[in-house]
Amino acid sequence: MTGYREEWLPLLDELATRRAGARAMGGEAKLARVKARGGLPARARVEALLDEGSFVELGTLAGDGTIPADAFVAGSGTVDGRGVLVGAEDFTVAGGSIGTAAASKRARLATLARQERLPLVLMLEGAGHRATNALTPHRPAPGDLQALVELSGLVPTIAVVTGPSAGHGALTAPLADFTIMVEGQASLFTAGPPLVLASVGERVTKEELGGTTVHAEGSGLAHHVAATVLEALDTARRYLSYLPSSAWQRPPVNAGEDVEPRAVPALLDIVPPDARRPYDMRAVIKEVFDAGSVCEPHARYGTSLLTAFARLGGVPVAVVANQPAVLAGAIDVRAADKAARFVERTTAFHLPLVLLADNPGVLAGSASEKDGILRAGARMFAAQHRAHVPKLHVTLRKVFGFGSSVMGMNAYDNQTVSLAFPGATLGAIPAAVGGATAKADPGTRKALLEAESAGPWRLAGSVTYDEVIEPGELRTALLDGLRLAAARREGPFEPVSRTGYLP
Repeated sequence: MTGYREEWLPLLDELATRRAGARAMGGEAKLARVKARGGLPARARVEALLDEGSFVELGTLAGDGTIPADAFVAGSGTVDGRGVLVGAEDFTVAGGSIGTAAASKRARLATLARQERLPLVLMLEGAGHRATNALTPHRPAPGDLQALVELSGLVPTIAVVTGPSAGHGALTAPLADFTIMVEGQASLFTAGPPLVLASVGERVTKEELGGTTVHAEGSGLAHHVAATVLEALDTARRYLSYLPSSAWQRPPVNAGEDVEPRAVPALLDIVPPDARRPYDMRAVIKEVFDAGSVCEPHARYGTSLLTAFARLGGVPVAVVANQPAVLAGAIDVRAADKAARFVERTTAFHLPLVLLADNPGVLAGSASEKDGILRAGARMFAAQHRAHVPKLHVTLRKVFGFGSSVMGMNAYDNQTVSLAFPGATLGAIPAAVGGATAKADPGTRKALLEAESAGPWRLAGSVTYDEVIEPGELRTALLDGLRLAAARREGPFEPVSRTGYLP
């Protein structure tokens, strides 16, 4: 039998030639320029994100062959052995712009993410829609932005911004669950500096228009700012390590060395009993949760409140904590916005919620009211109230007014456990202010002050708090709470279905 090998050779040669052209990206000179500025070419970024040798490409030959891979490298692979879909804009080819074929690949990735229940990571470094698309007829079809919206709460989505990203591509970032930007290289904007100059007459640089400071501290769009591309990809891998592959699964338990109950006597040195003295809540979080497990998105935004991924006994949890070192822990609009989004995204994937409360309330004042603190606070409250996951609340020192409600202190707010430290004070408003505002008589004012200074005992007596604990018992008490919720943490799991809108 002679077979057909010879007849196949021309076809195989042509396939090899087309593949080589697609994988050449923008050529050696352009790739060298990317490396010189501290960047990584698209294919190197994909390889750095994924487990070694796991990448399987999709749409290698997309486009007409004149634009390698149509400026978008896409496919599947694994991160820590778990499946993931990935796409990377290639700035060395047509400025990373989105052609018709690349748009199809983007939509295909998002469709596969939902269908196969896998996370999606998109790397942004492109000019948005390609101008020449207008010259090529194409049939109407679902777009990638539509598909990304449909992924919300079903599979984790991460945007890693490694260069300038404009227009359609940049819209990927706010639609993703988490966005990571590279310092000095990444920028996000609806339109770049030339178009801004032409349309509104403003002369501005890419960094001023949409750099990391703009989005990490101003808009809150960036959850993490990385020093290098490799650090950004490492952070994406770390975020994925806390999350299940989809909302149909439980978060992955990762039992390391530090998973057992233990006392944390250092809290007695970190947290002053006097509620008027500041301290760093980060130090509390570091002591209480598994060693080396804390990862803090949005560290530069809404800084009077901390949000963090952590592990407790190996179990991934979402932490929302007031930061007394900033505004005494008062919750301003940005802090409330940050917390609401974090709670929505993490509880959609079934992470238990740990709320560490120490605040004088939501931020008062005319500027705060103009910024919309009532709506922002209500949105945070609604997000945490709707959380269906095990909820562990701790009042460390003080919670006043709406600051108690947004932090899940109210009774019957679906807490698995509600705890307080000795000396904790709370009330609708501070007693001295309340008595004066109500024009109370001296006897009533004295009674109000005594009730406030009595600590958590009255509420412990009515079992509003399940228990009053020593600060050093906090880690063990939280582990006990997780154990109490063990049956719920095992599933089965389904995506969260909600009715009603957030304020």
